[in-house]
Amino acid sequence: MQNLSPRLAVAADRPVASPVPRPSGHAAHPAWLRLKDAVEALRPLQSKDGSIDLAAVQRQTVDPLIDTVLTAVEELAPLFPHDAEYLTAVQADLRKWADTGYREPDFLDSLLAFHPAAQRTDGLEHLVLFPMYTQNGNPNRNLEAVLLQVVWPEWLAELERTRFDNPMFVPITFTDFTAGYDTNSAVLFPETVAVRKAPERFTWGGIFCDREAARFRAVSTSAVGQLGLEIPADAEELLIDQERAQQTFVLWDLVHDRTHSHGDLPFDPFMIKQRSPFWMYGLEELRCDLTAFKEAVRLEAEGYPQGRDVQYAILFDRLFRFPVSGDRVRNYDGMGGQLLFAYLHKHDALRWRDNRLSIDWARVAEVTNQLCGEIETLYRDGIDRPKTAHWIAAYQLVSRYLTPHPASTWAKGPEALPLDITDGKALNKALCDAVVPDEFPLSMFYEALSKKLSGVIAATTGITGAGVTGVAA
Repeated sequence: MQNLSPRLAVAADRPVASPVPRPSGHAAHPAWLRLKDAVEALRPLQSKDGSIDLAAVQRQTVDPLIDTVLTAVEELAPLFPHDAEYLTAVQADLRKWADTGYREPDFLDSLLAFHPAAQRTDGLEHLVLFPMYTQNGNPNRNLEAVLLQVVWPEWLAELERTRFDNPMFVPITFTDFTAGYDTNSAVLFPETVAVRKAPERFTWGGIFCDREAARFRAVSTSAVGQLGLEIPADAEELLIDQERAQQTFVLWDLVHDRTHSHGDLPFDPFMIKQRSPFWMYGLEELRCDLTAFKEAVRLEAEGYPQGRDVQYAILFDRLFRFPVSGDRVRNYDGMGGQLLFAYLHKHDALRWRDNRLSIDWARVAEVTNQLCGEIETLYRDGIDRPKTAHWIAAYQLVSRYLTPHPASTWAKGPEALPLDITDGKALNKALCDAVVPDEFPLSMFYEALSKKLSGVIAATTGITGAGVTGVAA
Protein backbone atom coordinates (compact mmCIF):
# COMPACT_ATOMS: atom_id res chain seq x y z
CA MET A 1 0.00 0.00 0.00
CA GLN A 2 1.38 3.36 -1.00
CA ASN A 3 0.83 5.99 1.66
CA LEU A 4 0.38 9.70 1.26
CA SER A 5 3.76 11.36 1.49
CA PRO A 6 5.03 14.82 0.50
CA ARG A 7 6.08 14.36 -3.09
CA LEU A 8 5.27 16.36 -6.19
CA ALA A 9 2.88 14.84 -8.68
CA VAL A 10 4.35 15.10 -12.17
CA ALA A 11 1.86 16.85 -14.41
CA ALA A 12 3.11 15.01 -17.49
CA ASP A 13 2.13 11.69 -15.90
CA ARG A 14 -1.47 12.80 -15.36
CA PRO A 15 -3.99 11.65 -17.98
CA VAL A 16 -5.64 14.49 -19.82
CA ALA A 17 -8.93 15.18 -18.06
CA SER A 18 -12.08 16.26 -19.79
CA PRO A 19 -12.37 20.05 -19.62
CA VAL A 20 -14.52 21.78 -17.05
CA PRO A 21 -17.92 22.11 -18.74
CA ARG A 22 -18.51 25.73 -19.71
CA PRO A 23 -21.91 27.38 -19.87
CA SER A 24 -23.37 26.62 -23.27
CA GLY A 25 -25.24 29.06 -25.43
CA HIS A 26 -28.41 27.51 -24.05
CA ALA A 27 -28.04 29.52 -20.83
CA ALA A 28 -28.41 32.71 -22.85
CA HIS A 29 -31.21 31.35 -25.04
CA PRO A 30 -34.23 33.68 -24.87
CA ALA A 31 -36.56 30.74 -24.21
CA TRP A 32 -34.46 29.61 -21.24
CA LEU A 33 -34.46 33.13 -19.80
CA ARG A 34 -38.25 33.31 -20.16
CA LEU A 35 -38.55 29.89 -18.54
CA LYS A 36 -36.44 30.96 -15.56
CA ASP A 37 -38.41 34.17 -15.09
CA ALA A 38 -41.73 32.32 -15.18
CA VAL A 39 -40.53 29.71 -12.67
CA GLU A 40 -39.40 32.43 -10.29
CA ALA A 41 -42.71 34.24 -10.67
CA LEU A 42 -44.54 31.01 -9.78
CA ARG A 43 -42.40 30.38 -6.69
CA PRO A 44 -44.16 32.75 -4.25
CA LEU A 45 -47.54 31.51 -5.44
CA GLN A 46 -46.85 27.88 -4.51
CA SER A 47 -47.48 26.24 -1.16
CA LYS A 48 -44.98 23.94 0.54
CA ASP A 49 -46.37 20.88 -1.27
CA GLY A 50 -46.17 22.66 -4.63
CA SER A 51 -49.88 23.39 -4.97
CA ILE A 52 -51.33 26.83 -5.69
CA ASP A 53 -54.38 27.96 -3.73
CA LEU A 54 -56.68 29.51 -6.31
CA ALA A 55 -58.79 30.91 -3.50
CA ALA A 56 -55.85 33.15 -2.65
CA VAL A 57 -54.29 33.59 -6.10
CA GLN A 58 -56.23 34.54 -9.20
CA ARG A 59 -56.08 31.95 -11.94
CA GLN A 60 -55.45 34.60 -14.55
CA THR A 61 -52.18 35.28 -12.74
CA VAL A 62 -51.06 31.65 -12.86
CA ASP A 63 -52.18 30.46 -16.29
CA PRO A 64 -50.03 32.89 -18.31
CA LEU A 65 -46.95 31.82 -16.34
CA ILE A 66 -47.63 28.15 -17.08
CA ASP A 67 -48.20 29.03 -20.74
CA THR A 68 -44.80 30.75 -20.77
CA VAL A 69 -43.15 27.66 -19.28
CA LEU A 70 -44.87 25.41 -21.82
CA THR A 71 -43.89 27.47 -24.84
CA ALA A 72 -40.32 27.84 -23.55
CA VAL A 73 -39.94 24.07 -23.11
CA GLU A 74 -41.41 23.50 -26.56
CA GLU A 75 -38.94 25.98 -28.06
CA LEU A 76 -35.96 24.49 -26.21
CA ALA A 77 -36.85 20.83 -26.80
CA PRO A 78 -35.16 20.54 -30.24
CA LEU A 79 -31.85 21.41 -28.54
CA PHE A 80 -32.19 18.23 -26.45
CA PRO A 81 -33.32 15.51 -28.90
CA HIS A 82 -32.12 12.78 -26.52
CA ASP A 83 -34.71 14.02 -23.99
CA ALA A 84 -37.61 14.29 -26.43
CA GLU A 85 -39.82 11.77 -24.63
CA TYR A 86 -39.16 13.38 -21.26
CA LEU A 87 -39.76 16.96 -22.41
CA THR A 88 -43.01 15.91 -24.09
CA ALA A 89 -44.09 14.26 -20.83
CA VAL A 90 -43.14 17.37 -18.84
CA GLN A 91 -45.45 19.48 -20.99
CA ALA A 92 -48.24 16.96 -20.50
CA ASP A 93 -47.72 16.97 -16.72
CA LEU A 94 -47.79 20.78 -16.67
CA ARG A 95 -51.11 20.77 -18.52
CA LYS A 96 -52.54 18.12 -16.18
CA TRP A 97 -51.45 20.22 -13.21
CA ALA A 98 -53.31 23.20 -14.65
CA ASP A 99 -56.38 21.04 -15.35
CA THR A 100 -56.53 19.97 -11.68
CA GLY A 101 -56.69 23.60 -10.60
CA TYR A 102 -53.06 23.50 -9.48
CA ARG A 103 -53.58 21.02 -6.71
CA GLU A 104 -50.51 19.18 -5.44
CA PRO A 105 -48.48 18.50 -8.60
CA ASP A 106 -47.91 15.00 -9.93
CA PHE A 107 -44.99 14.63 -12.34
CA LEU A 108 -44.63 10.86 -12.12
CA ASP A 109 -45.11 10.36 -15.86
CA SER A 110 -42.32 12.77 -16.78
CA LEU A 111 -40.09 11.41 -14.02
CA LEU A 112 -40.46 7.91 -15.47
CA ALA A 113 -39.55 9.27 -18.91
CA PHE A 114 -36.27 10.84 -17.76
CA HIS A 115 -33.32 8.44 -18.11
CA PRO A 116 -30.01 10.30 -17.71
CA ALA A 117 -28.17 7.18 -16.50
CA ALA A 118 -28.88 5.51 -19.84
CA GLN A 119 -27.05 8.32 -21.66
CA ARG A 120 -23.81 8.84 -19.76
CA THR A 121 -21.92 10.72 -22.45
CA ASP A 122 -19.30 13.26 -21.46
CA GLY A 123 -20.60 16.78 -22.07
CA LEU A 124 -24.19 15.73 -22.86
CA GLU A 125 -26.62 18.46 -21.80
CA HIS A 126 -30.04 18.11 -20.21
CA LEU A 127 -32.89 20.49 -19.50
CA VAL A 128 -34.59 19.41 -16.27
CA LEU A 129 -37.92 20.76 -15.04
CA PHE A 130 -39.73 19.32 -12.03
CA PRO A 131 -41.71 20.42 -8.96
CA MET A 132 -39.22 19.31 -6.34
CA TYR A 133 -37.45 20.11 -3.13
CA THR A 134 -33.68 20.44 -3.25
CA GLN A 135 -31.72 18.46 -0.68
CA ASN A 136 -29.85 20.81 1.70
CA GLY A 137 -31.54 23.63 -0.16
CA ASN A 138 -35.20 24.53 -0.62
CA PRO A 139 -37.47 22.24 1.45
CA ASN A 140 -40.58 23.12 -0.58
CA ARG A 141 -41.68 21.37 -3.76
CA ASN A 142 -41.46 24.40 -6.01
CA LEU A 143 -41.13 24.16 -9.75
CA GLU A 144 -37.38 24.20 -10.51
CA ALA A 145 -35.49 24.36 -13.79
CA VAL A 146 -31.88 23.30 -14.34
CA LEU A 147 -29.53 23.22 -17.31
CA LEU A 148 -26.76 20.70 -16.68
CA GLN A 149 -24.01 18.71 -18.34
CA VAL A 150 -22.91 15.12 -17.76
CA VAL A 151 -19.31 14.47 -16.71
CA TRP A 152 -18.25 11.03 -17.92
CA PRO A 153 -14.57 10.89 -18.95
CA GLU A 154 -13.37 7.66 -20.48
CA TRP A 155 -11.10 6.74 -17.55
CA LEU A 156 -14.10 6.95 -15.19
CA ALA A 157 -16.33 5.01 -17.58
CA GLU A 158 -13.69 2.27 -17.73
CA LEU A 159 -13.45 2.05 -13.93
CA GLU A 160 -17.23 1.87 -13.66
CA ARG A 161 -17.39 -0.88 -16.30
CA THR A 162 -14.60 -3.00 -14.87
CA ARG A 163 -14.39 -2.29 -11.16
CA PHE A 164 -16.98 -0.04 -9.54
CA ASP A 165 -20.24 -0.90 -11.25
CA ASN A 166 -22.80 1.78 -10.49
CA PRO A 167 -25.36 1.98 -13.30
CA MET A 168 -27.51 4.66 -11.63
CA PHE A 169 -24.70 7.14 -10.92
CA VAL A 170 -24.70 10.33 -13.03
CA PRO A 171 -22.03 12.96 -12.28
CA ILE A 172 -23.15 16.37 -13.52
CA THR A 173 -22.26 20.06 -13.54
CA PHE A 174 -24.40 23.17 -13.50
CA THR A 175 -24.87 25.33 -16.55
CA ASP A 176 -27.69 27.40 -15.06
CA PHE A 177 -30.47 26.98 -12.51
CA THR A 178 -33.40 28.54 -10.70
CA ALA A 179 -33.41 29.63 -7.07
CA GLY A 180 -33.87 26.20 -5.48
CA TYR A 181 -30.27 25.50 -6.45
CA ASP A 182 -28.97 28.88 -5.31
CA THR A 183 -28.38 26.97 -2.09
CA ASN A 184 -26.09 24.28 -0.68
CA SER A 185 -27.79 21.54 -2.69
CA ALA A 186 -25.36 19.49 -4.76
CA VAL A 187 -27.62 16.65 -5.89
CA LEU A 188 -30.45 15.95 -8.31
CA PHE A 189 -32.38 12.98 -6.96
CA PRO A 190 -35.63 11.56 -8.37
CA GLU A 191 -37.08 10.99 -4.90
CA THR A 192 -37.34 14.77 -4.41
CA VAL A 193 -39.89 15.16 -7.24
CA ALA A 194 -43.61 15.60 -6.49
CA VAL A 195 -45.41 12.44 -7.65
CA ARG A 196 -48.68 10.66 -6.88
CA LYS A 197 -46.78 7.57 -5.78
CA ALA A 198 -43.13 6.61 -5.61
CA PRO A 199 -41.86 4.47 -8.50
CA GLU A 200 -41.07 0.84 -7.71
CA ARG A 201 -37.41 1.71 -8.09
CA PHE A 202 -35.32 4.72 -8.94
CA THR A 203 -32.94 4.38 -11.87
CA TRP A 204 -30.63 7.38 -11.57
CA GLY A 205 -29.11 9.88 -9.18
CA GLY A 206 -27.20 13.02 -10.13
CA ILE A 207 -24.41 14.68 -8.13
CA PHE A 208 -23.08 18.12 -9.07
CA CYS A 209 -19.34 17.57 -8.93
CA ASP A 210 -18.59 21.19 -9.83
CA ARG A 211 -20.32 22.49 -6.70
CA GLU A 212 -18.68 19.83 -4.54
CA ALA A 213 -15.25 20.62 -5.97
CA ALA A 214 -15.59 24.40 -5.75
CA ARG A 215 -16.85 24.21 -2.16
CA PHE A 216 -14.05 21.82 -1.22
CA ARG A 217 -11.41 24.10 -2.72
CA ALA A 218 -12.72 27.22 -0.99
CA VAL A 219 -13.12 25.72 2.48
CA SER A 220 -9.98 23.59 2.40
CA THR A 221 -7.81 26.46 1.20
CA SER A 222 -9.08 28.65 4.03
CA ALA A 223 -8.66 25.89 6.62
CA VAL A 224 -5.11 25.09 5.54
CA GLY A 225 -4.18 28.74 5.92
CA GLN A 226 -6.03 29.27 9.20
CA LEU A 227 -4.50 26.16 10.78
CA GLY A 228 -0.96 26.63 9.48
CA LEU A 229 -1.05 23.16 7.93
CA GLU A 230 1.83 22.23 5.66
CA ILE A 231 0.55 20.16 2.75
CA PRO A 232 2.32 18.34 -0.08
CA ALA A 233 2.85 20.17 -3.35
CA ASP A 234 0.36 18.01 -5.22
CA ALA A 235 -2.31 18.80 -2.63
CA GLU A 236 -1.67 22.49 -3.24
CA GLU A 237 -2.10 21.89 -6.96
CA LEU A 238 -5.41 20.15 -6.33
CA LEU A 239 -6.74 23.09 -4.34
CA ILE A 240 -6.09 25.57 -7.15
CA ASP A 241 -7.36 23.41 -10.02
CA GLN A 242 -11.15 23.22 -10.42
CA GLU A 243 -10.98 20.75 -13.31
CA ARG A 244 -8.75 18.39 -11.37
CA ALA A 245 -10.95 18.71 -8.29
CA GLN A 246 -14.03 17.79 -10.32
CA GLN A 247 -12.29 14.69 -11.63
CA THR A 248 -11.49 13.85 -8.01
CA PHE A 249 -15.07 14.15 -6.85
CA VAL A 250 -16.58 12.06 -9.64
CA LEU A 251 -14.34 9.17 -8.56
CA TRP A 252 -15.04 9.70 -4.86
CA ASP A 253 -18.79 9.87 -5.53
CA LEU A 254 -18.75 6.80 -7.77
CA VAL A 255 -17.21 4.59 -5.10
CA HIS A 256 -19.05 6.17 -2.16
CA ASP A 257 -22.46 5.79 -3.80
CA ARG A 258 -22.06 2.11 -4.67
CA THR A 259 -20.69 1.26 -1.21
CA HIS A 260 -24.14 1.84 0.31
CA SER A 261 -25.17 -1.51 -1.17
CA HIS A 262 -21.86 -3.38 -0.89
CA GLY A 263 -20.06 -5.02 2.00
CA ASP A 264 -21.23 -6.72 5.20
CA LEU A 265 -24.55 -4.93 5.72
CA PRO A 266 -26.54 -5.77 8.87
CA PHE A 267 -29.44 -3.55 7.72
CA ASP A 268 -31.22 -2.15 4.69
CA PRO A 269 -28.64 0.17 3.11
CA PHE A 270 -31.36 2.71 2.35
CA MET A 271 -31.38 3.87 5.94
CA ILE A 272 -33.50 6.92 5.21
CA LYS A 273 -36.49 4.55 5.33
CA GLN A 274 -35.69 3.63 8.93
CA ARG A 275 -35.57 5.47 12.21
CA SER A 276 -32.22 5.02 13.90
CA PRO A 277 -29.99 7.04 16.22
CA PHE A 278 -28.17 9.59 14.10
CA TRP A 279 -24.73 8.07 14.70
CA MET A 280 -25.87 5.07 12.67
CA TYR A 281 -26.31 7.34 9.65
CA GLY A 282 -22.99 9.02 10.45
CA LEU A 283 -21.14 5.72 10.55
CA GLU A 284 -22.72 4.60 7.29
CA GLU A 285 -21.70 7.77 5.46
CA LEU A 286 -18.22 7.58 6.96
CA ARG A 287 -17.94 3.89 6.01
CA CYS A 288 -18.70 4.79 2.40
CA ASP A 289 -16.15 7.61 2.41
CA LEU A 290 -13.46 5.49 4.04
CA THR A 291 -14.14 2.69 1.58
CA ALA A 292 -13.58 5.22 -1.20
CA PHE A 293 -10.37 6.26 0.58
CA LYS A 294 -9.19 2.65 0.79
CA GLU A 295 -9.93 2.08 -2.89
CA ALA A 296 -8.17 5.35 -3.73
CA VAL A 297 -5.00 4.10 -2.01
CA ARG A 298 -5.13 1.01 -4.22
CA LEU A 299 -5.77 3.05 -7.34
CA GLU A 300 -2.83 5.32 -6.59
CA ALA A 301 -0.59 2.27 -6.22
CA GLU A 302 -1.80 1.12 -9.65
CA GLY A 303 -0.87 4.43 -11.25
CA TYR A 304 -4.14 6.37 -11.15
CA PRO A 305 -3.25 9.93 -10.06
CA GLN A 306 -6.90 10.57 -9.24
CA GLY A 307 -6.53 8.01 -6.44
CA ARG A 308 -4.11 10.23 -4.57
CA ASP A 309 -6.33 13.27 -5.08
CA VAL A 310 -9.35 11.41 -3.67
CA GLN A 311 -7.39 10.72 -0.50
CA TYR A 312 -6.64 14.42 -0.07
CA ALA A 313 -10.24 15.38 -0.81
CA ILE A 314 -11.74 12.94 1.69
CA LEU A 315 -9.32 13.99 4.42
CA PHE A 316 -9.73 17.72 3.90
CA ASP A 317 -13.50 17.75 3.35
CA ARG A 318 -14.17 15.36 6.23
CA LEU A 319 -11.77 17.06 8.65
CA PHE A 320 -12.42 20.71 7.80
CA ARG A 321 -15.87 21.26 6.28
CA PHE A 322 -18.15 18.48 7.51
CA PRO A 323 -17.83 19.03 11.29
CA VAL A 324 -18.55 22.77 11.13
CA SER A 325 -21.28 22.83 8.45
CA GLY A 326 -24.98 22.82 9.26
CA ASP A 327 -26.59 22.97 12.67
CA ARG A 328 -25.81 20.72 15.60
CA VAL A 329 -29.10 18.83 15.75
CA ARG A 330 -28.34 15.20 14.87
CA ASN A 331 -25.61 16.30 12.47
CA TYR A 332 -24.50 12.85 11.37
CA ASP A 333 -22.09 14.03 8.67
CA GLY A 334 -20.50 16.40 11.16
CA MET A 335 -20.13 13.56 13.64
CA GLY A 336 -18.36 11.44 11.04
CA GLY A 337 -15.80 14.19 10.44
CA GLN A 338 -15.30 14.64 14.18
CA LEU A 339 -14.73 10.91 14.54
CA LEU A 340 -12.11 10.84 11.79
CA PHE A 341 -10.23 13.76 13.37
CA ALA A 342 -10.34 12.22 16.85
CA TYR A 343 -9.20 8.84 15.56
CA LEU A 344 -6.26 10.30 13.66
CA HIS A 345 -5.38 12.46 16.66
CA LYS A 346 -5.47 9.60 19.14
CA HIS A 347 -3.26 7.52 16.85
CA ASP A 348 -0.73 10.34 16.34
CA ALA A 349 -1.36 10.68 12.62
CA LEU A 350 -2.54 14.23 13.27
CA ARG A 351 -1.42 16.74 15.91
CA TRP A 352 -2.54 20.17 17.09
CA ARG A 353 0.41 21.83 18.82
CA ASP A 354 1.51 25.43 19.16
CA ASN A 355 -1.69 26.51 17.39
CA ARG A 356 -0.68 24.66 14.23
CA LEU A 357 -2.11 21.51 12.72
CA SER A 358 0.25 18.87 11.39
CA ILE A 359 -0.47 15.61 9.58
CA ASP A 360 1.93 12.69 9.43
CA TRP A 361 1.64 12.19 5.68
CA ALA A 362 3.62 8.94 5.84
CA ARG A 363 1.08 7.35 8.25
CA VAL A 364 -2.25 9.03 7.64
CA ALA A 365 -3.46 6.57 4.97
CA GLU A 366 -2.63 3.58 7.15
CA VAL A 367 -4.43 5.00 10.18
CA THR A 368 -7.43 6.12 8.13
CA ASN A 369 -7.77 2.61 6.71
CA GLN A 370 -7.51 1.29 10.26
CA LEU A 371 -10.63 3.25 11.22
CA CYS A 372 -12.36 1.87 8.14
CA GLY A 373 -11.48 -1.60 9.38
CA GLU A 374 -13.04 -0.93 12.80
CA ILE A 375 -16.30 0.18 11.21
CA GLU A 376 -16.30 -2.83 8.88
CA THR A 377 -15.83 -5.12 11.88
CA LEU A 378 -18.76 -3.41 13.61
CA TYR A 379 -20.92 -4.07 10.55
CA ARG A 380 -19.82 -7.68 10.15
CA ASP A 381 -20.46 -8.42 13.83
CA GLY A 382 -23.79 -6.61 13.56
CA ILE A 383 -25.16 -9.29 11.26
CA ASP A 384 -25.28 -11.59 14.31
CA ARG A 385 -26.68 -8.98 16.72
CA PRO A 386 -30.20 -7.79 17.50
CA LYS A 387 -30.83 -4.21 16.39
CA THR A 388 -30.68 -2.72 19.89
CA ALA A 389 -27.39 -4.46 20.64
CA HIS A 390 -26.00 -3.19 17.32
CA TRP A 391 -27.00 0.38 18.12
CA ILE A 392 -25.29 0.09 21.51
CA ALA A 393 -22.13 -1.39 19.98
CA ALA A 394 -22.03 1.45 17.44
CA TYR A 395 -22.43 4.01 20.22
CA GLN A 396 -19.58 2.41 22.13
CA LEU A 397 -17.33 2.62 19.07
CA VAL A 398 -18.06 6.31 18.53
CA SER A 399 -17.82 7.22 22.22
CA ARG A 400 -14.37 5.63 22.47
CA TYR A 401 -13.13 8.58 20.45
CA LEU A 402 -15.75 11.33 20.86
CA THR A 403 -16.87 12.66 24.23
CA PRO A 404 -20.67 12.49 24.63
CA HIS A 405 -22.77 15.36 25.92
CA PRO A 406 -22.62 15.56 29.75
CA ALA A 407 -26.41 15.12 29.90
CA SER A 408 -26.39 12.03 27.68
CA THR A 409 -28.51 9.09 28.77
CA TRP A 410 -26.79 6.79 26.29
CA ALA A 411 -23.39 7.60 27.80
CA LYS A 412 -24.53 6.13 31.13
CA GLY A 413 -24.64 2.69 29.59
CA PRO A 414 -27.35 0.16 28.69
CA GLU A 415 -28.69 0.14 32.24
CA ALA A 416 -29.87 3.75 31.77
CA LEU A 417 -31.78 2.98 28.57
CA PRO A 418 -35.50 2.00 28.50
CA LEU A 419 -34.73 -1.59 27.55
CA ASP A 420 -37.71 -2.92 29.50
CA ILE A 421 -40.06 -1.88 26.69
CA THR A 422 -41.17 -5.06 24.95
CA ASP A 423 -42.83 -3.66 21.83
CA GLY A 424 -40.19 -3.34 19.13
CA LYS A 425 -41.42 -0.13 17.53
CA ALA A 426 -42.00 1.52 20.88
CA LEU A 427 -38.52 0.50 22.02
CA ASN A 428 -36.90 1.91 18.90
CA LYS A 429 -38.74 5.20 19.37
CA ALA A 430 -37.81 5.43 23.04
CA LEU A 431 -34.15 4.75 22.29
CA CYS A 432 -34.10 7.43 19.60
CA ASP A 433 -35.93 9.87 21.87
CA ALA A 434 -33.25 9.32 24.52
CA VAL A 435 -30.59 10.75 22.19
CA VAL A 436 -29.46 14.28 22.99
CA PRO A 437 -29.90 16.49 19.88
CA ASP A 438 -26.15 17.20 19.97
CA GLU A 439 -25.06 13.87 21.43
CA PHE A 440 -21.41 14.43 20.50
CA PRO A 441 -20.71 18.17 20.82
CA LEU A 442 -17.88 19.88 19.01
CA SER A 443 -14.50 19.78 20.69
CA MET A 444 -12.80 23.03 21.63
CA PHE A 445 -10.68 22.65 18.49
CA TYR A 446 -13.78 22.55 16.30
CA GLU A 447 -15.53 25.32 18.20
CA ALA A 448 -12.62 27.59 17.32
CA LEU A 449 -12.40 26.31 13.74
CA SER A 450 -16.12 26.86 13.23
CA LYS A 451 -15.72 30.57 13.98
CA LYS A 452 -12.79 30.83 11.58
CA LEU A 453 -14.51 29.06 8.70
CA SER A 454 -18.10 30.25 9.09
CA GLY A 455 -17.68 33.09 6.62
CA VAL A 456 -16.13 31.06 3.82
CA ILE A 457 -18.64 28.24 4.30
CA ALA A 458 -21.53 30.70 4.06
CA ALA A 459 -19.98 32.18 0.91
CA THR A 460 -20.10 28.80 -0.86
CA THR A 461 -23.90 28.88 -1.02
CA GLY A 462 -24.84 28.60 -4.68
CA ILE A 463 -21.23 28.18 -5.82
CA THR A 464 -20.51 26.48 -9.16
CA GLY A 465 -17.47 25.35 -11.08
CA ALA A 466 -17.02 28.86 -12.39
CA GLY A 467 -16.90 30.15 -8.80
CA VAL A 468 -20.26 31.86 -9.24
CA THR A 469 -22.32 32.57 -6.14
CA GLY A 470 -25.98 33.27 -6.40
CA VAL A 471 -28.25 32.19 -9.21
CA ALA A 472 -26.22 31.61 -12.33
CA ALA A 473 -26.69 34.23 -14.97
